[in-house]
This record gives sequence, structure tokens and C-alpha cells, in this order.
Amino acid sequence: MNLLRRFVLIGTIATLADVGLLCVLRLQWGWPVALADALAVAVATGVSWLLHGWLTLPDDPSQRFYRSAGPYLGTASLALVADVAVVSLLDLALDPRRVWALVLIKLPALFVAFVIRVANYRRAMFTFVREDQRRPLPRPPARGDARLSVVVPAFRESDRIAESIDRIREELASIADAGGLEVVVVDDGSDDDTAAVARSAGADQVVVLEHNRGKGAAVRAGVLASTGRTVAFIDADLAYAPSQLLKFVERIEDGWDVAVGSRQHTDTLTVVRAGRLREVGGRVVNVLTGIVLLGRYRDTQCGLKAMRSDAAELVFSHCTVDRFAFDVEVFHLVERYRLTLVEVPVTVVNSSRSTVRIARDTSRLVRDLFSIRRHARLGDYELSPGEFMQRSPADGPGGTSAAH
Repeated sequence: MNLLRRFVLIGTIATLADVGLLCVLRLQWGWPVALADALAVAVATGVSWLLHGWLTLPDDPSQRFYRSAGPYLGTASLALVADVAVVSLLDLALDPRRVWALVLIKLPALFVAFVIRVANYRRAMFTFVREDQRRPLPRPPARGDARLSVVVPAFRESDRIAESIDRIREELASIADAGGLEVVVVDDGSDDDTAAVARSAGADQVVVLEHNRGKGAAVRAGVLASTGRTVAFIDADLAYAPSQLLKFVERIEDGWDVAVGSRQHTDTLTVVRAGRLREVGGRVVNVLTGIVLLGRYRDTQCGLKAMRSDAAELVFSHCTVDRFAFDVEVFHLVERYRLTLVEVPVTVVNSSRSTVRIARDTSRLVRDLFSIRRHARLGDYELSPGEFMQRSPADGPGGTSAAH
């Protein structure tokens, strides 16, 4: 039985226990409705807690909520009070005498209790996630031959990829002089000579995807091929000046697992604003990411991010989304594996040439968000024992070992 079916099964069993016990206690045994409903809800809550502990994968973030006595019991108590209040009021108003009528007045109570549980679950999980992410961890440098690898996904960029490579090398010369710089260009199935131009321009690695698969697939291929101790990726149009990566490298070397650019940060400077439609679309995207993410990030789609090499390998070896929502999947895995994360303000110069199409990409985003949820419920992001041991030396709240 896959994990998605387990979650449905747990919810169904708990609901049936709640409704069934209420009907028996009220209609057959004659208990007062408030007492009968309170006991039914309490039993259903206990059943749900036991089944989640037994059937839910240990790596699933929801386990942290069910194992936290204070948040879980507080939420359960509040939901119980609300459930009993709704059932009692409807019982006084309608005086149900049959099973179907009692079930009918129970439905609004179940809905109110569900909303309370979801709201408190998300509030508690936000606290857990931010606690994991909020401080860097002292640890040795990550493995790697170079100090920094810069991954540049490119599709039909033959006219400007050479200039982009030159600019990356120029603005990051201090990195090259103090630890080494690697430029990795990933040709995402271009039908021009992007790859050949990148090689001629001096890219250290040029990875070629046979077919156009999307930015997520290109970034994933480049990150997994990179050899730097810090791995960053940046868009080929250089809407974010490469020199800004110096701040990201500093954050990673200070002990953060992940540093992400934020266009919504209070210190961010926008030199050339995006079109109004793109700005609105970006805000819609941030709202939609709440389907998957718990951390309420200012900006998930910024094209400037960096990671420790071991964190990057851990995350990108489990990524599945090839296109627009790959950033959201990265954030989800950062949350799931309890990595530390810092948001960094950026200076943005929006490009006049963009492959983003608001309507098309928003629909793809929604599809991919539900795909991420499905992969999570199926256990596709679960770590293997070897990966668990790989991260276990990282003590503190950011280590994956703390998630098990």
C-alpha cells in the first residue's frame, strides 16, 4: 500500500470511528450529545495518532507534528471543543432522532475541526521549519576541488553565452584566485550551437542534454556534474550580476547549507522592473507554493541560489521536476531534510528576453505542485540508509539525522 493510500486510509478510519461511536453512544445508549461527541472525537484522535505513528514514513515532515505533544494535544483539544460546540448547537436546533440525521449535523462539525487542525498543523510546522533553518551550523568545509561551481542552464543562448561566461569569470576573479572557480554550462537540448560556443568561450564543463527538458533538468544535471565545495546556479541572461554570488559563497562558508536570493527582501534593489503581468504572476506563484511549502518564503523563483556541495547532491539527487516548479521542489526537500537556509537580498536587472510565459507556466506550476505532493506521499523522497549516514555527522537542527 503506497503512502498516499495510507493517509486516505488513516483519515477514513478516524472519521468512521468518530461518527460511528457518536451514533452508538447517543442513539443506542442515550448519552448526552456533548459527552458522546467529546468521547467520540477523543477516540478518533487517538486512533489517528496511533495510525500515523505506525503507517507514516519516518522521513515525512508530518511525523514531527504527531510526535510533538504540546502542539498536537493543543490542536486536538481545540478541534474537540469546536466539534462538540457545533454538534451541540445543531442538536438543540434540530433534535435528530435517526442515524442519518445525527450524521448530517456531524458533517459541519467535522469540517470546522478539520480547518482548525490544518491551520494549527501549518502554524506548528512553520515554527519547526524556521527553527531548523534559522542559524548556520559550524562544520568543516564540504568536499570539492574548487571553491565555487557556477551552473548556467542555457537554451538557445549561442548569441550571448560567451559574454555570460566572460562576465562570470571577470566578476568572480577573486574566487578563482582564492580557491578556484568552475563554470558549468548545461545546454538544454538547444537546436543552435550553444554548446560549441560555450566550449570555445572556456566553460570548464559543458553538459549537453539530448532533448529540451526544462530548466530544472538542466540545473540538476549541472549541479550533479559540478566539483565545487559551494555550488550555485544563475540564469544565462545574468539578470543577477555574478558578483552577487560573493555574498552567497560567504553565507555557505559561514555554515549555512543553502542560500537563496530573494527579490522580496527589504534590502533588494530592482534596477529594471519586470512587467506588471510578470510581477503579479510572481506573487500568484508565491501564494500557490503554499500547497507544498511550510516555510512561507518571500521568493521561491529567484534564479540565484547556492548550496554546500553535499547538501546540493542530497537535494538534487532526489529532484524529479524538470521545469518551472523545480525551485519549489528544492525548497520542499530543504525543509524535508532539515537543512539550514538563509535568504539573501539581490539586485535585479530584469531581462527583456525571457522564456517565461505567465499563463502557460502557472498552469504547469500547479500541475507540478501536485506532482511534488504525490511524490512526497508515495515516499519517493525518502532517504536511503547510505544517504542518512552521509549527513549524520552534521550535528544540530540542520542535520538530516535529526529528522529520523
